[in-house]
Order: sequence, then structure tokens, then C-alpha cells
Amino acid sequence: MLSPHELATLMLVKDAPEQIGDRAELSTLLERHLIALEQPAEDFGLPRPRITENGNSILEACSRLR
Repeated sequence: MLSPHELATLMLVKDAPEQIGDRAELSTLLERHLIALEQPAEDFGLPRPRITENGNSILEACSRLR
């Protein structure tokens, strides 16, 4: 089960990954394979998080609960 902070971070990764800072919740989402880190095309800079298929499934399930 995800905490409210982890769920909010997952939503932020989906909608605004460029606004993600160094959040503690990212490690949990990585461990659960809900996000992945993508290396920028320029091969410099910080890796950017992106939502995985599993992470997207979690968000879709949450949206059906409304």
C-alpha cells in the first residue's frame, strides 16, 4: 500500500517529472517498480523519473475509485 506522499509523488512523476526534486518517496517507488529513472538524451544531467506501466496501472485504479 502506498502512503499519501508516495501516491502524490507518483502523480507528480506522471504529470510533471521535471518538477521532481530529491524526494524520499522516489526510492520506494523505484523499489516497487512504479517509476524508472531515464538518462537524458544528452548524456549529462540528472536522470529523470518516468512512470512505468505498473505505476500507471496504480493511478488508473485510483481514478476509478472516485
